[in-house]
Amino acid sequence: MHDLEFEHLHVTDDDTREINEAAWFADNVELTTVGIDIGSSTSHLMFARVHLQRLSSALSSRFVVIDRRLLWQSPILLTPYLPDYTIDTGKLAEFISGAYADAGLARGDVDSGAVILTGEALKRKNARAIADLFSEEAGKFVCASAGHHMECQMAAHGSGAVALSRSRGVTVLNVDIGGGTTKFALVQRGQVLATAAIAVGGRLVVEEAGQGIVRLEPPAVDIARSIGIDLKPGGTLSHRDRHDLADRMTDLIVAMIERRPPDALAASLLVTDPVPEAMRDIPIDAVTFSGGVAEYLYGREQARYGDLGSDLAHSLRHAIADKRVSLPVWDAGQGIRATVIGAAQFSVQVSGNTIAVTDPAKLPLQNLPVIACAFDLAGAIDADAVAATVRRALEQCDIEEGAGAVALAFPWHGDPLHRRMHAVAEGICAALPRSRAAGLPLVLLIDGDIGMSLGRVIRHEVAPGVDVIAIDGVQLKQFDYVDIGRMIEVTNVVPIIIKSLLFK
Repeated sequence: MHDLEFEHLHVTDDDTREINEAAWFADNVELTTVGIDIGSSTSHLMFARVHLQRLSSALSSRFVVIDRRLLWQSPILLTPYLPDYTIDTGKLAEFISGAYADAGLARGDVDSGAVILTGEALKRKNARAIADLFSEEAGKFVCASAGHHMECQMAAHGSGAVALSRSRGVTVLNVDIGGGTTKFALVQRGQVLATAAIAVGGRLVVEEAGQGIVRLEPPAVDIARSIGIDLKPGGTLSHRDRHDLADRMTDLIVAMIERRPPDALAASLLVTDPVPEAMRDIPIDAVTFSGGVAEYLYGREQARYGDLGSDLAHSLRHAIADKRVSLPVWDAGQGIRATVIGAAQFSVQVSGNTIAVTDPAKLPLQNLPVIACAFDLAGAIDADAVAATVRRALEQCDIEEGAGAVALAFPWHGDPLHRRMHAVAEGICAALPRSRAAGLPLVLLIDGDIGMSLGRVIRHEVAPGVDVIAIDGVQLKQFDYVDIGRMIEVTNVVPIIIKSLLFK
């Protein structure tokens, strides 16, 4: 080689190692992530290590999670409250800081995270104060407000019921019994078909030694009144009262599991619509339980906390033994920790050649919740069916249409004929009247090569003048959130950051 006249390179072992490492880091991402769950009754968090890998297809910019490893999880905190019944964010901040310290991690060590707010934490004053605790991590963290439907789905995913249903090819009903509500999710082969929730839970009544009843929720008063028990703050619960209350709550839960029409009391306690009639006849292979009460039910918890959790589990255990619950009971794996373990995060660059961004000044947009829609694109496309799919998807995510910008994500298949795109455009616009009236951009993220064409159909034919951001070539799913950056001039490339909630 040294006799040759052109310049050449000596490749050493160190060079080879550096080249291999560069190639590995181009296709692999490792993140330290945190999942923080703040609810009406309990709060907890966990740290995990996540490995993402680029899909093997040529030039793919999509990463998938190939491994997740739990690093540390906190003890369960009874969510602290101030005398005015707002959440005590000072004590909450101390708990979170202590958890970081106990895990041996600093704030800067965490690459991404998810903060899930449910129940009382969703109330405007509480949510604003809690959000301030994570203001420094605003770009890295997803703050997800989980209403009843979304909480049902998160519990089904976090408990392991969805994975169990998918792996075994079966239909399961996940029953998440928390402090204030019991949430139901019907899962068929890994897909959540229906959700419902009722105001029945283990911490609707709480007693403390020497003080009597210190927490009393209105649903508990209604349940007690239906069986002739008069509950009052400062009063006490006899052993018989606790037994009877737990039995009445069990009756309400069992009726929902058996999909019987709600009686008057159950109807008044429902916080969602009942399970749709069309779902009542689907055969169910098993029921799984999650939430705090599930810890007692599966024998993983023995301590009492002044509430009805242990009593409710005892009553449910008898109902199962007596075959009042006709379904087999399986353990999906997670009880009170049936929630997210964190968030994966990666960036993609989308070419501007086939996208539509009518007003680049509307960018950037941050933390848009992804509304995953599965339109029926076989044969002739029905605009009314498209609109119904969008409305149903918004409802399942507990998102009020028009309250803020969202990202509709859907796959496209079939020919990109004008009449087909027009029907999809018409359905989408019909489902989002308040968003259009409020001047919010219609953000469409499409797994298919129709972004520019669909954007033009909406802008010039279906809803003239509306702002459209239609980006294709991205694959998104439920529990994803996206940041859409400013369009890069000259190349017209749009940078997108995808944040996916992760479950065990």
